[in-house]
Amino acid sequence: MTFTGSTDTIAAVATPPGQGGVAIVRLSGPESRAVLERLFRPTRPGFQGFRPSTLHHGHVLDASGLVLDEVLAVFMPGPGSFTGEDTAEIHCHGGLALPGAVLAECCRLGARPARRGEFSYRAWRNGRLDLIQAEAVAEAIAAPTRAAAQLAQVKLSGVLGRRVAALRAELEELKAQFCLAVDFPEEDVDCLPPDQLAGVVERGMAALDALLAGVERARAWREGALVVLRGRVNAGKSSLLNALAGRERAIVTDIPGTTRDWLEELLDLDGLPVRLVDTAGLRRAESPVERAGLERAGELAREADLVLFVVGGDVPLGGEERAAANELSVERTLAVVNKDDLPRAKPWAGAELAGRFEVAAVSAKTGTGLEALAARLRERLVTAAPEPEPDAVAPNLRQAEALRRARAELAELAAEAAGGLPYDLLGVRLDAACAILSEITGEIAAQDVLEAIFNRFCIGK
Repeated sequence: MTFTGSTDTIAAVATPPGQGGVAIVRLSGPESRAVLERLFRPTRPGFQGFRPSTLHHGHVLDASGLVLDEVLAVFMPGPGSFTGEDTAEIHCHGGLALPGAVLAECCRLGARPARRGEFSYRAWRNGRLDLIQAEAVAEAIAAPTRAAAQLAQVKLSGVLGRRVAALRAELEELKAQFCLAVDFPEEDVDCLPPDQLAGVVERGMAALDALLAGVERARAWREGALVVLRGRVNAGKSSLLNALAGRERAIVTDIPGTTRDWLEELLDLDGLPVRLVDTAGLRRAESPVERAGLERAGELAREADLVLFVVGGDVPLGGEERAAANELSVERTLAVVNKDDLPRAKPWAGAELAGRFEVAAVSAKTGTGLEALAARLRERLVTAAPEPEPDAVAPNLRQAEALRRARAELAELAAEAAGGLPYDLLGVRLDAACAILSEITGEIAAQDVLEAIFNRFCIGK
């Protein structure tokens, strides 16, 4: 899908499909009011037309004049609307048929179906949002927890955009001083003493470092902490996944090696999103598929914020378990002795692992110890990644990658300035850093970048 500079009128159902009390059909563009006036029949006898940002009660009629639905309608003139254009909303009953029928009538009367993210794209194009804020809209919608939603709201307020703009303004001022020295050499202009130049560049790198620090601090709260279940076959990893998730997510049988790929389940541990992943059990692989599963399990364990190393309390540790345990980080591992309910359960495995890891005993079958395990799991994760402050700024992956590139340009500038490179060549680095910062806010944005961003949005937003 390619976005264009078109100014036609678009329409979409802005609420999720399915059963529900209310659905919203949204229009944006120059014909929004005209479409609404032709579609809507007010119930109030003294109706004098649409007052801006006021809900009006009435009915939506189809082409033959039959009532489609009883609705509330509102008109919001530009440039003060979300998109910066004239917009309208029709609040009809939910479900599958009615919202689609209302949308079809909007399109019959002159609107066209909106593409993914086109409303937010128009808001960005019309200067109502910068690109950071537009992305924050999608992040707020997709936020798995309240903490993640708050991180999105901070960016939606414009804080990150203002900080990036302030840094770019300081670098632009430095560019202006470079230009004086380059363009008017005969005037013997003292552009900037080397120590002052170094100070400006160092402040810029420090500002970028501060923004980048927020990426890792907030990652677990925005994307979900990665917790990987590791252990031998039949230790009860899948049973533990099901017990913590509260549903039968993984297949559990007495046959060893049931899980050959990896399964992921999202948990909410008192506001902390956790991506709990079950992996292939440790044993000598008998097929290429199983070997691939074990290799991926090892990779996930190395990437994890925390590994739950699951062992059975009914048998001593095996060779594969000891080898796997030796590869695990002490700081990022919590040993879980499962099957604590069995009469033959003994402290073999727990006693051996306790010399290296923190150990918790549970029974995935009866639920014994699960509540304590979940609480301890959250404590360990929050200790490594404390909950963000209410005003914390957390760039997303695209923004963080650009911030790193801008910092690299400033680091090169500092090194080249220390080496005595002339101002006109140093200016190339400054131009690059400023252009990268402009990419973040969308003042300079390639079409493929815009499409990648807005295509992730839902239709109607």
